[in-house]
Amino acid sequence: METHVPEHHPLRQLFGALTERNFTEALGWPDFHVTDYVSNLLIEFAHVDQLTKIKDQQGEAVETVVELLYEAESSNQNNEVEKEREVHRHIGDLTLFMAGLFPEYLSRIKCSGLIHHKDFLVDYVKAGKRSYGIVATYQEPNEKKPSTLFQRLSSNFELCVAGLGFVRLDLVRMQNPVYRKAKNILLH
Repeated sequence: METHVPEHHPLRQLFGALTERNFTEALGWPDFHVTDYVSNLLIEFAHVDQLTKIKDQQGEAVETVVELLYEAESSNQNNEVEKEREVHRHIGDLTLFMAGLFPEYLSRIKCSGLIHHKDFLVDYVKAGKRSYGIVATYQEPNEKKPSTLFQRLSSNFELCVAGLGFVRLDLVRMQNPVYRKAKNILLH
């Protein structure tokens, strides 16, 4: 994953700690490869432009999962294997991020009459699971076998969504003035 956040940046440390703690303690799933991937995903998407990093044939940003699925299919038909893998990985990442941290956005697409939204009929969890499963069938660059990390992300997609939901709750709690006051007292 490309990130512009330095290795020892506090944001990286915060997301790493929250992800590892919630996946290990709240979910009982201490898979450090997964937690590392998910915390890096949070860092990557801290830059909003990364949400639309995939470009179509005309160089325009692809903004919806439906458009991403179309782009992946086009890449497949044109034998652009690396592009197809990249698009499916982005679909998995985007759907995981949105389902875990912004479930109200997904509810809004489905329930508030946004039938004109291109993703109205898209099940983000199914799309994410499927895309990570497709990525898992490809060999990782510089490796001799398909990716087991992406297979675990696919097989446990709902668990990853739940873990990100716990991370979100922690981030919301951290904004509470009582929490901030206690933190200032304890740290100063």
